[in-house]
Amino acid sequence: MIVYKSTDWWEALRHLRSSPIIRLLLKRVLLVGLYAAALTAGSAYYSQLTITVDKEFFSFLGIMLSLLLVFRTNTAYDRFYEGRRLWGQLVNNCRNLAVLLHARLPAADRAHRAYLAGLLANFPIALDGHLRKGVKFHNMEEVEAGYLEQLRLVNHVPLRIAAQLQEFYERLLAQELLLPTHLITIQRHHEALLDVAGACERIQKTPIPFSYSYFIKGFITVFILIMPFNLLDTYQLLAIPVTMFGAYALLGVEMIGDEIEDPFGKDSNDLPLTQMANRIRADVHEVLGVALHEDVRALADAPYSVVF
Repeated sequence: MIVYKSTDWWEALRHLRSSPIIRLLLKRVLLVGLYAAALTAGSAYYSQLTITVDKEFFSFLGIMLSLLLVFRTNTAYDRFYEGRRLWGQLVNNCRNLAVLLHARLPAADRAHRAYLAGLLANFPIALDGHLRKGVKFHNMEEVEAGYLEQLRLVNHVPLRIAAQLQEFYERLLAQELLLPTHLITIQRHHEALLDVAGACERIQKTPIPFSYSYFIKGFITVFILIMPFNLLDTYQLLAIPVTMFGAYALLGVEMIGDEIEDPFGKDSNDLPLTQMANRIRADVHEVLGVALHEDVRALADAPYSVVF
Protein backbone atom coordinates (compact mmCIF):
# COMPACT_ATOMS: atom_id res chain seq x y z
CA MET A 1 0.00 0.00 0.00
CA ILE A 2 1.26 3.48 -0.89
CA VAL A 3 1.13 5.83 2.10
CA TYR A 4 0.90 9.55 1.41
CA LYS A 5 -0.52 12.74 2.89
CA SER A 6 -3.79 13.57 1.21
CA THR A 7 -3.14 17.29 1.74
CA ASP A 8 0.22 17.15 -0.06
CA TRP A 9 -0.70 17.48 -3.74
CA TRP A 10 2.82 17.11 -5.13
CA GLU A 11 3.64 14.08 -2.99
CA ALA A 12 0.57 12.32 -4.37
CA LEU A 13 1.63 13.12 -7.93
CA ARG A 14 5.14 11.90 -7.17
CA HIS A 15 3.78 8.41 -6.56
CA LEU A 16 2.44 8.21 -10.13
CA ARG A 17 5.69 6.78 -11.46
CA SER A 18 5.88 4.19 -8.65
CA SER A 19 2.55 2.55 -9.47
CA PRO A 20 2.61 -0.32 -11.99
CA ILE A 21 -1.05 0.25 -12.82
CA ILE A 22 -0.34 3.85 -13.79
CA ARG A 23 2.48 2.75 -16.10
CA LEU A 24 0.17 0.22 -17.75
CA LEU A 25 -2.54 2.86 -18.00
CA LEU A 26 -0.18 5.30 -19.75
CA LYS A 27 0.74 2.62 -22.30
CA ARG A 28 -2.92 2.07 -23.11
CA VAL A 29 -3.54 5.82 -23.34
CA LEU A 30 -0.61 6.07 -25.77
CA LEU A 31 -2.24 3.42 -27.98
CA VAL A 32 -5.47 5.42 -27.90
CA GLY A 33 -3.48 8.50 -28.90
CA LEU A 34 -2.00 6.66 -31.88
CA TYR A 35 -5.49 5.53 -32.88
CA ALA A 36 -6.82 9.09 -32.62
CA ALA A 37 -3.83 10.41 -34.60
CA ALA A 38 -4.46 7.88 -37.37
CA LEU A 39 -8.12 8.90 -37.59
CA THR A 40 -7.21 12.57 -37.59
CA ALA A 41 -4.70 12.06 -40.39
CA GLY A 42 -7.17 9.94 -42.32
CA SER A 43 -9.92 12.55 -42.05
CA ALA A 44 -7.52 15.24 -43.27
CA TYR A 45 -6.67 13.34 -46.46
CA TYR A 46 -10.02 11.64 -47.02
CA SER A 47 -12.60 14.10 -45.75
CA GLN A 48 -15.36 12.26 -47.61
CA LEU A 49 -14.82 9.24 -45.34
CA THR A 50 -15.41 11.19 -42.12
CA ILE A 51 -18.06 9.60 -39.92
CA THR A 52 -20.24 11.91 -37.86
CA VAL A 53 -21.63 10.75 -34.51
CA ASP A 54 -24.67 12.52 -33.13
CA LYS A 55 -23.51 14.57 -30.13
CA GLU A 56 -26.68 14.02 -28.13
CA PHE A 57 -26.41 10.27 -28.56
CA PHE A 58 -22.72 10.43 -27.60
CA SER A 59 -23.59 12.47 -24.48
CA PHE A 60 -26.24 9.90 -23.55
CA LEU A 61 -23.66 7.12 -23.82
CA GLY A 62 -21.32 9.14 -21.61
CA ILE A 63 -23.97 9.49 -18.91
CA MET A 64 -24.72 5.78 -18.99
CA LEU A 65 -21.02 4.95 -18.83
CA SER A 66 -20.46 7.29 -15.89
CA LEU A 67 -23.24 5.56 -13.92
CA LEU A 68 -21.69 2.16 -14.63
CA LEU A 69 -18.25 3.37 -13.56
CA VAL A 70 -19.60 4.82 -10.32
CA PHE A 71 -21.24 1.50 -9.48
CA ARG A 72 -18.08 -0.39 -10.49
CA THR A 73 -15.81 1.78 -8.36
CA ASN A 74 -18.10 1.70 -5.33
CA THR A 75 -18.40 -2.08 -5.52
CA ALA A 76 -14.62 -2.50 -5.70
CA TYR A 77 -13.99 -0.06 -2.85
CA ASP A 78 -16.61 -1.76 -0.66
CA ARG A 79 -14.63 -4.99 -1.01
CA PHE A 80 -11.38 -3.16 -0.25
CA TYR A 81 -12.78 -1.44 2.82
CA GLU A 82 -14.43 -4.61 4.10
CA GLY A 83 -11.07 -6.36 3.86
CA ARG A 84 -9.44 -3.58 5.87
CA ARG A 85 -12.23 -3.69 8.45
CA LEU A 86 -11.85 -7.46 8.83
CA TRP A 87 -8.13 -7.18 9.46
CA GLY A 88 -8.84 -4.44 11.96
CA GLN A 89 -11.08 -6.91 13.79
CA LEU A 90 -8.27 -9.47 13.66
CA VAL A 91 -5.87 -6.99 15.26
CA ASN A 92 -8.34 -6.22 18.05
CA ASN A 93 -9.23 -9.83 18.81
CA CYS A 94 -5.60 -10.97 18.92
CA ARG A 95 -4.82 -8.15 21.33
CA ASN A 96 -7.86 -8.97 23.46
CA LEU A 97 -6.86 -12.63 23.68
CA ALA A 98 -3.35 -11.63 24.72
CA VAL A 99 -4.67 -9.23 27.39
CA LEU A 100 -7.19 -11.71 28.81
CA LEU A 101 -4.72 -14.56 29.05
CA HIS A 102 -1.98 -12.30 30.36
CA ALA A 103 -4.22 -11.52 33.32
CA ARG A 104 -4.79 -15.25 34.01
CA LEU A 105 -1.34 -16.73 33.44
CA PRO A 106 1.17 -16.43 36.30
CA ALA A 107 3.96 -13.96 35.58
CA ALA A 108 6.54 -16.68 36.18
CA ASP A 109 4.92 -19.09 33.71
CA ARG A 110 7.26 -18.28 30.85
CA ALA A 111 6.59 -21.51 28.95
CA HIS A 112 2.84 -20.98 28.58
CA ARG A 113 3.29 -17.29 27.77
CA ALA A 114 5.85 -17.98 25.05
CA TYR A 115 3.68 -20.74 23.55
CA LEU A 116 0.60 -18.50 23.48
CA ALA A 117 2.52 -15.56 22.02
CA GLY A 118 3.87 -17.81 19.27
CA LEU A 119 0.44 -19.18 18.34
CA LEU A 120 -1.26 -15.76 18.35
CA ALA A 121 1.57 -14.28 16.29
CA ASN A 122 1.52 -17.16 13.81
CA PHE A 123 -2.20 -16.89 13.04
CA PRO A 124 -2.16 -13.55 11.14
CA ILE A 125 1.11 -14.49 9.42
CA ALA A 126 -0.49 -17.76 8.28
CA LEU A 127 -3.66 -15.95 7.16
CA ASP A 128 -1.57 -13.47 5.20
CA GLY A 129 0.11 -16.31 3.32
CA HIS A 130 -3.13 -18.26 2.96
CA LEU A 131 -4.80 -15.32 1.20
CA ARG A 132 -1.74 -14.73 -0.96
CA LYS A 133 -1.28 -18.38 -1.90
CA GLY A 134 1.91 -19.12 -0.06
CA VAL A 135 2.45 -19.25 3.71
CA LYS A 136 5.93 -18.01 4.65
CA PHE A 137 6.83 -20.62 7.23
CA HIS A 138 10.29 -19.13 7.74
CA ASN A 139 8.62 -16.02 9.23
CA MET A 140 6.60 -18.03 11.74
CA GLU A 141 7.68 -19.00 15.25
CA GLU A 142 8.75 -22.50 16.20
CA VAL A 143 6.66 -22.79 19.35
CA GLU A 144 7.83 -26.36 19.96
CA ALA A 145 10.13 -28.91 18.36
CA GLY A 146 8.94 -29.97 14.89
CA TYR A 147 6.04 -27.52 14.95
CA LEU A 148 6.68 -25.84 11.59
CA GLU A 149 7.34 -29.15 9.85
CA GLN A 150 3.93 -30.38 10.96
CA LEU A 151 2.29 -27.17 9.72
CA ARG A 152 3.82 -27.64 6.26
CA LEU A 153 1.68 -30.77 5.86
CA VAL A 154 -1.58 -28.91 6.53
CA ASN A 155 -3.75 -27.49 3.74
CA HIS A 156 -5.44 -24.76 5.80
CA VAL A 157 -2.75 -23.44 8.14
CA PRO A 158 -4.83 -20.73 9.90
CA LEU A 159 -7.49 -23.32 10.72
CA ARG A 160 -4.90 -25.62 12.25
CA ILE A 161 -3.45 -22.81 14.38
CA ALA A 162 -6.93 -21.88 15.60
CA ALA A 163 -7.45 -25.52 16.62
CA GLN A 164 -4.13 -25.48 18.50
CA LEU A 165 -5.19 -22.34 20.35
CA GLN A 166 -8.42 -24.07 21.38
CA GLU A 167 -6.44 -27.06 22.62
CA PHE A 168 -4.25 -24.68 24.61
CA TYR A 169 -7.28 -23.12 26.34
CA GLU A 170 -8.54 -26.56 27.26
CA ARG A 171 -5.16 -27.47 28.77
CA LEU A 172 -5.21 -24.30 30.86
CA LEU A 173 -8.73 -25.17 31.96
CA ALA A 174 -7.66 -28.67 32.99
CA GLN A 175 -4.73 -27.20 34.94
CA GLU A 176 -7.16 -24.78 36.62
CA LEU A 177 -5.30 -21.79 35.27
CA LEU A 178 -8.58 -20.84 33.60
CA LEU A 179 -12.09 -21.06 34.95
CA PRO A 180 -15.12 -21.94 32.78
CA THR A 181 -16.36 -18.36 33.11
CA HIS A 182 -13.04 -17.10 31.74
CA LEU A 183 -13.23 -19.52 28.83
CA ILE A 184 -16.63 -18.13 27.82
CA THR A 185 -15.15 -14.65 27.44
CA ILE A 186 -12.04 -15.92 25.66
CA GLN A 187 -14.11 -18.05 23.31
CA ARG A 188 -15.87 -15.03 21.83
CA HIS A 189 -12.59 -13.49 20.70
CA HIS A 190 -11.18 -16.82 19.58
CA GLU A 191 -14.14 -17.58 17.33
CA ALA A 192 -13.71 -14.17 15.72
CA LEU A 193 -10.34 -15.29 14.32
CA LEU A 194 -11.92 -17.87 12.03
CA ASP A 195 -14.83 -15.54 11.31
CA VAL A 196 -12.32 -13.06 9.91
CA ALA A 197 -10.52 -15.78 7.93
CA GLY A 198 -13.79 -17.02 6.43
CA ALA A 199 -14.93 -13.52 5.48
CA CYS A 200 -11.58 -12.79 3.81
CA GLU A 201 -11.88 -16.02 1.82
CA ARG A 202 -15.38 -15.00 0.75
CA ILE A 203 -14.09 -11.69 -0.63
CA GLN A 204 -11.17 -13.35 -2.40
CA LYS A 205 -13.12 -16.23 -3.94
CA THR A 206 -16.15 -14.21 -5.07
CA PRO A 207 -14.93 -11.86 -7.81
CA ILE A 208 -17.07 -9.38 -9.70
CA PRO A 209 -19.28 -11.43 -12.09
CA PHE A 210 -17.52 -11.96 -15.40
CA SER A 211 -20.49 -10.85 -17.51
CA TYR A 212 -20.60 -7.49 -15.71
CA SER A 213 -16.84 -6.96 -15.97
CA TYR A 214 -16.88 -7.94 -19.65
CA PHE A 215 -19.80 -5.63 -20.38
CA ILE A 216 -18.27 -2.53 -18.84
CA LYS A 217 -14.90 -3.14 -20.51
CA GLY A 218 -16.64 -3.55 -23.85
CA PHE A 219 -18.68 -0.39 -23.26
CA ILE A 220 -15.54 1.62 -22.46
CA THR A 221 -13.77 0.25 -25.55
CA VAL A 222 -16.61 1.21 -27.89
CA PHE A 223 -16.96 4.63 -26.27
CA ILE A 224 -13.26 5.39 -26.73
CA LEU A 225 -13.29 4.12 -30.32
CA ILE A 226 -16.10 6.50 -31.33
CA MET A 227 -14.84 9.43 -29.25
CA PRO A 228 -12.53 10.89 -31.95
CA PHE A 229 -15.35 10.91 -34.51
CA ASN A 230 -17.37 13.11 -32.18
CA LEU A 231 -14.48 15.48 -31.51
CA LEU A 232 -12.83 15.90 -34.92
CA ASP A 233 -15.22 18.48 -36.36
CA THR A 234 -14.86 20.70 -33.28
CA TYR A 235 -11.29 20.23 -32.07
CA GLN A 236 -9.52 19.02 -35.25
CA LEU A 237 -5.89 18.28 -34.23
CA LEU A 238 -6.70 18.91 -30.58
CA ALA A 239 -8.99 15.87 -30.78
CA ILE A 240 -5.89 13.70 -30.21
CA PRO A 241 -4.97 15.00 -26.71
CA VAL A 242 -8.63 15.40 -25.77
CA THR A 243 -9.29 11.75 -26.68
CA MET A 244 -6.22 10.64 -24.72
CA PHE A 245 -7.36 12.59 -21.66
CA GLY A 246 -10.83 11.03 -21.85
CA ALA A 247 -9.30 7.56 -22.24
CA TYR A 248 -7.02 8.23 -19.25
CA ALA A 249 -10.04 8.96 -17.06
CA LEU A 250 -12.21 6.08 -18.25
CA LEU A 251 -9.52 3.40 -18.38
CA GLY A 252 -8.00 4.59 -15.09
CA VAL A 253 -11.21 4.24 -13.12
CA GLU A 254 -11.83 0.74 -14.49
CA MET A 255 -8.26 -0.41 -13.87
CA ILE A 256 -8.30 0.90 -10.31
CA GLY A 257 -11.50 -1.06 -9.72
CA ASP A 258 -9.82 -4.21 -11.06
CA GLU A 259 -6.87 -3.68 -8.72
CA ILE A 260 -8.69 -3.06 -5.44
CA GLU A 261 -11.54 -5.54 -5.84
CA ASP A 262 -9.12 -8.15 -4.45
CA PRO A 263 -7.52 -6.25 -1.53
CA PHE A 264 -5.36 -9.21 -0.47
CA GLY A 265 -2.93 -9.19 -3.39
CA LYS A 266 0.49 -7.57 -3.64
CA ASP A 267 -0.32 -4.62 -5.89
CA SER A 268 0.76 -1.17 -4.79
CA ASN A 269 -2.76 -0.27 -3.64
CA ASP A 270 -3.63 -3.54 -1.87
CA LEU A 271 -3.78 -3.95 1.89
CA PRO A 272 -0.46 -4.25 3.78
CA LEU A 273 -1.27 -7.62 5.32
CA THR A 274 2.33 -8.50 6.15
CA GLN A 275 2.87 -5.26 8.03
CA MET A 276 -0.36 -5.68 9.99
CA ALA A 277 0.54 -9.29 10.82
CA ASN A 278 3.92 -8.13 12.12
CA ARG A 279 2.19 -5.43 14.14
CA ILE A 280 -0.01 -8.07 15.81
CA ARG A 281 3.07 -10.18 16.46
CA ALA A 282 4.86 -7.33 18.22
CA ASP A 283 1.79 -6.38 20.26
CA VAL A 284 1.00 -9.84 21.63
CA HIS A 285 4.62 -10.42 22.59
CA GLU A 286 4.69 -7.09 24.40
CA VAL A 287 1.45 -7.77 26.29
CA LEU A 288 2.55 -11.26 27.36
CA GLY A 289 6.03 -10.10 28.29
CA VAL A 290 7.80 -12.35 25.80
CA ALA A 291 10.99 -11.05 24.21
CA LEU A 292 10.96 -10.46 20.46
CA HIS A 293 14.00 -10.05 18.23
CA GLU A 294 14.66 -6.43 17.27
CA ASP A 295 14.71 -7.25 13.54
CA VAL A 296 11.21 -8.71 13.79
CA ARG A 297 9.98 -5.75 15.85
CA ALA A 298 11.35 -3.36 13.24
CA LEU A 299 9.12 -4.98 10.59
CA ALA A 300 6.05 -3.93 12.57
CA ASP A 301 7.13 -0.29 12.34
CA ALA A 302 8.13 -0.38 8.66
CA PRO A 303 6.15 1.85 6.23
CA TYR A 304 3.20 0.18 4.55
CA SER A 305 4.78 0.80 1.16
CA VAL A 306 7.84 -1.32 2.07
CA VAL A 307 6.55 -4.57 3.58
CA PHE A 308 4.47 -6.95 1.39
